[in-house]
Amino acid sequence: MTMAGEDLGEASLRTNGGGGDAVISVSRLTKRYGEIEAVRGIDFEVKRGETFGFLGPNGAGKTTTIKILCTLAKATSGSATVAGLDTSTEPDKVRRMIGLVFQDTTLDLYLTAEQNLRFHAALYAVPPDAVEPRMRQVLDMVGLWDRKDGLVSTFSGGMQRRLEIARGLLHAPHVLFLDEPTVGLDPQTRSSIWAYINGLKKREDITIFLTTHYMDEAENCDRIAIIDHGQIVAIDTPAELKASVGKDRVQIHTADDPAAIAALAERFGIEAAIHDGAVTFSVASGEEFVPRLFSELNVPISSVSVSRPSLDDVFMSYTGSTIRDAEASSTDAMRQMAQRFRAGRR
Repeated sequence: MTMAGEDLGEASLRTNGGGGDAVISVSRLTKRYGEIEAVRGIDFEVKRGETFGFLGPNGAGKTTTIKILCTLAKATSGSATVAGLDTSTEPDKVRRMIGLVFQDTTLDLYLTAEQNLRFHAALYAVPPDAVEPRMRQVLDMVGLWDRKDGLVSTFSGGMQRRLEIARGLLHAPHVLFLDEPTVGLDPQTRSSIWAYINGLKKREDITIFLTTHYMDEAENCDRIAIIDHGQIVAIDTPAELKASVGKDRVQIHTADDPAAIAALAERFGIEAAIHDGAVTFSVASGEEFVPRLFSELNVPISSVSVSRPSLDDVFMSYTGSTIRDAEASSTDAMRQMAQRFRAGRR
């Protein structure tokens, strides 16, 4: 079946080469909002057929980057191409090649699921004879065909998100962008959404680019770019990123955390800090190290946990903080900026 934009997309990949096997190519990309530099000269490529994740806290530059790639924002400098098309000079062609699921819902709640999809098909000039079979295909894919006549206002948050994914796929895009696809959803619904996303790879010839601050979601990606304060600090597969840390993560609760941090540095030469409310540090063979803690730390320990390297450990290794701590710092910074703005208007 030939959908709107398919011929153009295939031609673009053939004539431009897509940067070799790259469907997305970004070079020295920056974006400024006044004095704020949201994206700071990033470089990366996404291969055809990959699920590529941008992992980072809120305010790290994830959404800004995805907006540039989807032609919803102009870069301050640098370049970005999608399917061999320049996002700055060929925005209309780029939009034909992509599907986008926004962080906040953009469905018309007073229309039915079918009406939302038909409106999208008209916007993307999907051939009339292809609308019905394609609509059936994508609604079946997300388990909503039997609810096609239901008003979207009656759908749960998870059902609305699944419908948005179906809508993003309707015109057979080459790249599907998912901006925080499961934010605000309960864990069970998040798991269900990811089951549908992973199933896409088996049914559709598609590249998926997503942003997330959930560590468990990032595990679903073929490769991850960790972004912090507008800069990419690491790119690799989840397994390789965790292997690069190498050490186990140990967290302890003590009677005197500052004294414990000082004792760890003095007695063991270990740099520790408070993360997630516990004294946190990394060591090789954490389980073997725990007995030494109890016998040599000289600070009462009430609890201890040891975990193998996780993506949170990777994030902490490359940025110096956990993603939760980074988000808290980002929230504080935005609150301070808002306070300064309000004070300036008085």
